[in-house]
Amino acid sequence: MEYEIKELISQSQIASRVKALGDEIRERYKETDELVIVGLLRGAFVFLADLAREMNRPSQIDFMTTSSYGSGMESARNVRIVKDLEDDIHQRDVLLVDDIVDTGHTLQKVSEVLNSRNPRSLSICVLLDKPSRRERVVNIDWVGFSIPDTFVIGYGIDYAGAHRELPYIGEVVKTTD
Repeated sequence: MEYEIKELISQSQIASRVKALGDEIRERYKETDELVIVGLLRGAFVFLADLAREMNRPSQIDFMTTSSYGSGMESARNVRIVKDLEDDIHQRDVLLVDDIVDTGHTLQKVSEVLNSRNPRSLSICVLLDKPSRRERVVNIDWVGFSIPDTFVIGYGIDYAGAHRELPYIGEVVKTTD
Protein backbone atom coordinates (compact mmCIF):
# COMPACT_ATOMS: atom_id res chain seq x y z
CA MET A 1 0.00 0.00 0.00
CA GLU A 2 1.25 3.45 -0.89
CA TYR A 3 0.42 6.22 1.54
CA GLU A 4 1.29 9.68 2.69
CA ILE A 5 1.29 11.16 6.16
CA LYS A 6 -0.86 14.19 6.98
CA GLU A 7 -0.10 15.99 10.26
CA LEU A 8 -3.07 15.70 12.61
CA ILE A 9 -1.65 16.91 15.96
CA SER A 10 1.51 19.03 16.00
CA GLN A 11 4.55 18.56 18.19
CA SER A 12 3.75 21.79 20.08
CA GLN A 13 0.12 20.74 20.66
CA ILE A 14 1.33 17.43 22.08
CA ALA A 15 3.89 19.10 24.34
CA SER A 16 1.30 21.53 25.70
CA ARG A 17 -1.26 18.82 26.38
CA VAL A 18 1.27 16.44 27.96
CA LYS A 19 2.37 19.24 30.32
CA ALA A 20 -1.26 19.84 31.34
CA LEU A 21 -1.83 16.11 31.88
CA GLY A 22 1.36 15.89 33.95
CA ASP A 23 0.18 18.75 36.15
CA GLU A 24 -3.28 17.17 36.64
CA ILE A 25 -1.89 13.73 37.43
CA ARG A 26 0.77 15.09 39.81
CA GLU A 27 -2.00 16.93 41.70
CA ARG A 28 -4.16 13.78 41.85
CA TYR A 29 -1.30 11.72 43.31
CA LYS A 30 0.29 14.37 45.54
CA GLU A 31 -0.43 12.34 48.70
CA THR A 32 0.66 9.02 47.17
CA ASP A 33 3.98 7.44 48.05
CA GLU A 34 3.56 4.25 46.04
CA LEU A 35 2.77 5.32 42.47
CA VAL A 36 3.60 2.80 39.75
CA ILE A 37 3.31 4.00 36.17
CA VAL A 38 2.63 1.10 33.82
CA GLY A 39 3.21 1.75 30.13
CA LEU A 40 1.93 -0.43 27.34
CA LEU A 41 4.73 -1.16 24.92
CA ARG A 42 5.56 -0.27 22.36
CA GLY A 43 3.31 2.59 21.38
CA ALA A 44 3.18 4.39 24.73
CA PHE A 45 6.92 4.64 25.42
CA VAL A 46 7.43 8.18 24.08
CA PHE A 47 4.23 9.49 25.71
CA LEU A 48 5.06 7.80 29.02
CA ALA A 49 8.59 9.26 29.09
CA ASP A 50 7.36 12.80 28.43
CA LEU A 51 4.43 12.42 30.83
CA ALA A 52 6.65 11.10 33.65
CA ARG A 53 8.99 14.08 33.23
CA GLU A 54 6.06 16.50 33.30
CA MET A 55 4.62 14.81 36.41
CA ASN A 56 7.94 15.56 38.10
CA ARG A 57 7.38 13.25 41.06
CA PRO A 58 8.96 10.05 42.32
CA SER A 59 7.37 7.06 40.61
CA GLN A 60 8.26 3.54 39.71
CA ILE A 61 7.93 2.75 36.00
CA ASP A 62 7.16 -0.68 34.63
CA PHE A 63 5.95 -1.98 31.27
CA MET A 64 3.65 -4.56 29.77
CA THR A 65 3.54 -5.64 26.14
CA THR A 66 0.29 -6.67 24.54
CA SER A 67 -0.47 -7.81 21.04
CA SER A 68 -3.65 -7.31 19.07
CA TYR A 69 -2.69 -5.57 15.82
CA GLY A 70 0.09 -7.51 14.11
CA SER A 71 1.19 -5.52 11.11
CA GLY A 72 -2.24 -4.41 9.88
CA MET A 73 -4.37 -1.34 10.38
CA GLU A 74 -7.23 -3.08 12.21
CA SER A 75 -7.28 -4.58 15.70
CA ALA A 76 -7.62 -8.36 15.74
CA ARG A 77 -9.53 -8.02 19.07
CA ASN A 78 -7.61 -11.01 20.42
CA VAL A 79 -5.49 -9.40 23.14
CA ARG A 80 -2.49 -11.32 24.41
CA ILE A 81 -0.09 -10.24 27.15
CA VAL A 82 3.35 -10.83 25.69
CA LYS A 83 5.41 -9.26 28.52
CA ASP A 84 4.09 -8.87 32.04
CA LEU A 85 5.11 -6.53 34.86
CA GLU A 86 8.38 -7.11 36.67
CA ASP A 87 7.13 -5.72 40.00
CA ASP A 88 4.29 -6.34 42.43
CA ILE A 89 1.47 -3.74 42.40
CA HIS A 90 -0.48 -5.12 45.38
CA GLN A 91 -1.86 -2.19 47.44
CA ARG A 92 -0.05 0.38 45.32
CA ASP A 93 -1.53 3.17 43.22
CA VAL A 94 -1.20 2.34 39.53
CA LEU A 95 -1.38 4.69 36.56
CA LEU A 96 -1.82 2.76 33.30
CA VAL A 97 -0.53 4.74 30.30
CA ASP A 98 -1.38 3.85 26.71
CA ASP A 99 -0.93 5.53 23.37
CA ILE A 100 -4.44 5.08 21.99
CA VAL A 101 -7.78 3.58 22.94
CA ASP A 102 -9.73 2.35 19.96
CA THR A 103 -12.12 -0.59 20.45
CA GLY A 104 -11.23 -0.78 24.16
CA HIS A 105 -10.35 -4.49 24.05
CA THR A 106 -6.70 -4.00 25.06
CA LEU A 107 -7.36 -1.59 27.93
CA GLN A 108 -10.22 -3.75 29.19
CA LYS A 109 -8.02 -6.87 29.24
CA VAL A 110 -5.04 -5.12 30.85
CA SER A 111 -7.29 -3.43 33.43
CA GLU A 112 -8.77 -6.80 34.38
CA VAL A 113 -5.30 -8.32 34.77
CA LEU A 114 -4.02 -5.40 36.86
CA ASN A 115 -7.15 -5.23 39.03
CA SER A 116 -6.82 -8.95 39.79
CA ARG A 117 -3.54 -8.06 41.55
CA ASN A 118 -5.35 -5.84 44.06
CA PRO A 119 -3.78 -2.42 43.53
CA ARG A 120 -4.87 0.34 45.90
CA SER A 121 -6.16 2.21 42.85
CA LEU A 122 -5.97 1.95 39.08
CA SER A 123 -6.25 5.00 36.82
CA ILE A 124 -5.86 5.20 33.06
CA CYS A 125 -4.28 7.91 30.92
CA VAL A 126 -4.27 7.70 27.12
CA LEU A 127 -2.78 10.07 24.61
CA LEU A 128 -5.43 9.45 21.96
CA ASP A 129 -9.05 8.36 22.15
CA LYS A 130 -11.22 7.18 19.25
CA PRO A 131 -14.63 7.13 20.96
CA SER A 132 -16.49 6.26 17.74
CA ARG A 133 -14.71 2.88 17.62
CA ARG A 134 -15.44 1.77 21.19
CA GLU A 135 -16.73 -1.77 21.62
CA ARG A 136 -15.81 -2.23 25.30
CA VAL A 137 -16.52 0.06 28.23
CA VAL A 138 -13.28 1.41 29.67
CA ASN A 139 -13.12 4.12 32.32
CA ILE A 140 -10.42 6.52 31.19
CA ASP A 141 -9.35 9.15 33.70
CA TRP A 142 -7.22 11.35 31.42
CA VAL A 143 -7.33 11.77 27.64
CA GLY A 144 -4.82 13.79 25.66
CA PHE A 145 -6.84 14.18 22.48
CA SER A 146 -10.04 12.72 21.03
CA ILE A 147 -9.58 11.93 17.37
CA PRO A 148 -11.79 10.72 14.52
CA ASP A 149 -11.76 7.17 13.23
CA THR A 150 -8.51 7.40 11.28
CA PHE A 151 -5.28 5.42 11.34
CA VAL A 152 -2.54 7.44 13.03
CA ILE A 153 1.21 7.18 13.50
CA GLY A 154 4.03 9.08 15.16
CA TYR A 155 5.03 10.02 18.70
CA GLY A 156 5.67 6.34 19.44
CA ILE A 157 2.79 4.93 17.41
CA ASP A 158 3.77 2.81 14.43
CA TYR A 159 2.49 1.39 11.20
CA ALA A 160 4.05 -2.06 10.66
CA GLY A 161 7.01 -1.01 12.82
CA ALA A 162 7.67 2.32 11.08
CA HIS A 163 7.21 6.00 11.95
CA ARG A 164 7.46 5.84 15.77
CA GLU A 165 10.15 8.55 15.61
CA LEU A 166 7.87 11.27 14.22
CA PRO A 167 7.51 14.13 16.74
CA TYR A 168 3.84 14.67 15.80
CA ILE A 169 0.72 12.55 15.28
CA GLY A 170 0.06 11.95 11.62
CA GLU A 171 -2.84 10.43 9.75
CA VAL A 172 -2.01 7.67 7.27
CA VAL A 173 -3.72 8.52 3.98
CA LYS A 174 -3.77 5.80 1.30
CA THR A 175 -2.66 6.97 -2.12
CA THR A 176 -2.93 3.52 -3.83
CA ASP A 177 -3.88 -0.02 -2.85
